[in-house]
Amino acid sequence: MIKAEIIPTETNIIKVVDEFLPSFVLDVEWSSDVYASLGNTLKPKKVQDQPTSSVIRPSGTTGSDSANLTYTITLTDPDAPSRDNPKWAEMCHFIATGLTLSASDSSTSTSSDLRDIMPWKAPGPPPKTGKHRYVFLLFAPANGTTEPLNLTKPEDRQHWGTGKERHGVRDWALDNGLAPVAANFFYAQNEKQKY
Repeated sequence: MIKAEIIPTETNIIKVVDEFLPSFVLDVEWSSDVYASLGNTLKPKKVQDQPTSSVIRPSGTTGSDSANLTYTITLTDPDAPSRDNPKWAEMCHFIATGLTLSASDSSTSTSSDLRDIMPWKAPGPPPKTGKHRYVFLLFAPANGTTEPLNLTKPEDRQHWGTGKERHGVRDWALDNGLAPVAANFFYAQNEKQKY
């Protein structure tokens, strides 16, 4: 996550999300051979449909403190329209909530299990813009509430409605009282890359 500049480093103050210690592993897959794997490259045509998400508790941890929380999953593109010219970044591709975990080791959600705040918009990097980072983040209520979440929908997908370049999921999560607990990401680029 540091190498991909998703969390900040000393030389890179632009960040998608603040540094955090993951509580879970977030698996995201479209099919058995198409899945996000912390920086693998996927073809945009393979990720058009909303994926299935699985949240896995690391071995040796207990789930009693997280079993009654409602989790929210997001997808953001911090490289819109390109990493060199992120004037539209970040781009909101997805926000859904309603994921709950049992005290067992894992929980899987399908699109029918979740309540969309911002419906799925498939990755579609423009031609000649290089690889885009598509970042999935799983959030929990920062205050640990088990009450239903009343999340706001961004006014626009571009900049997550903030109107500010390179702003997005981090601002939205803070405004909604959410803290990151897991992440995953992949790269995708348009097949037309030559000028």
